[in-house]
Amino acid sequence: MTAGSLHRPDRLVPGARVAVVAPSGPVPADRLEAGLDILRGWDLEPVPAAHVRDVHPEFGYLGGTDADRAADLQRAWCDPDIDAVICARGGYGVQRMVDLVDWAAMRAARPKVFVGYSDITALHEAFAVRLGVSTLHGPMAGALDFLKNARAQGHLRATLFEPETVRTIAAPEGGRVLVPGTARGVTLGGCLSLLASDLGTPFARRSARGGLLCLEDVGEESYRLDRYLTQLLRAGWFEGVAGVLLGSWVECDDPDLPALLSDRLGGLGVPVIDAFGFGHGDGALTVPFGIEGELDTTAGTLTLAVPALV
Repeated sequence: MTAGSLHRPDRLVPGARVAVVAPSGPVPADRLEAGLDILRGWDLEPVPAAHVRDVHPEFGYLGGTDADRAADLQRAWCDPDIDAVICARGGYGVQRMVDLVDWAAMRAARPKVFVGYSDITALHEAFAVRLGVSTLHGPMAGALDFLKNARAQGHLRATLFEPETVRTIAAPEGGRVLVPGTARGVTLGGCLSLLASDLGTPFARRSARGGLLCLEDVGEESYRLDRYLTQLLRAGWFEGVAGVLLGSWVECDDPDLPALLSDRLGGLGVPVIDAFGFGHGDGALTVPFGIEGELDTTAGTLTLAVPALV
């Protein structure tokens, strides 16, 4: 899937209808309403999914039943009157519902903007592998960072409406270079633990070959990050990767983390940059996945060959 850019959906225009879905965890009602208000302030028409406010009857960490969460996603994507699908939050739950989606029906529908991060990584992978559609790794409608951080809001809004203005994505304060160099490839990735968990599943991509791999995570101890990276290394998943961009490592509080990342990734022989500003951190940047680009670690930039959206 990393040989070339994936199919790019159309950009949004004022009045566009945006479905808000909860494929993972439950969404606090106040956060959801605040997020919907922000979207309305952008001249968008948010359309909450039927089960976006649900909580699973047995497992409170899930936003409704697996079947309902899958149906909401499929219905939103297949609705010809919906122009974008934005996730309300991450948490956990996508892996329970992803195989309940009718992917043949999804392929027959018009590609549209899809936004999320964290647990939504599993859907970024599914959209790339099963649909061949590019997606946006960016702030979610019910997430605190989206609600309170002007940089996160501004970068997502620019990507949605004027993607040519954000073709070059710059790491805050230049990032931290672990292995210098430049590299070209197609962007992919997301939450490290989710990528490791996807290994061995029927539709998981076999490697990140030819890709500019974006990795981040939250609330993980160093030995767990070591485990995920080592599992991907042992599985050959990093073979042929062109370059690596590392985002935020919120609540991964270990002063030796940069050394660990260098130890596990430095031997790949490709450029690696840390602290690139996407993921769970404050003011997270929106990074398009499935788009060819160039990483320049010296400049601290990712420059897309084309705008994220048409």
